[in-house]
Amino acid sequence: MVCRCWARTVGPVRARLRRVRCRLDAGMTTAEYAVGTLAAVAMAVALIAVARSDAVRGALARVIQTALGAGG
Repeated sequence: MVCRCWARTVGPVRARLRRVRCRLDAGMTTAEYAVGTLAAVAMAVALIAVARSDAVRGALARVIQTALGAGG
């Protein structure tokens, strides 16, 4: 008798807790968006700096020349 009563009480409580937890973790907060945006911008700046370097430009030029030379 106690087990059935306990199960009827605990089931809805667990379901409600799951719904509350899902609502709390539904998305990022404004601060998390700001940190994520800053990290993305910092990564983009670093990639642009690397892509503009002479070593990378030379390597890309060699790859393109090799690809065009192999095709013709």
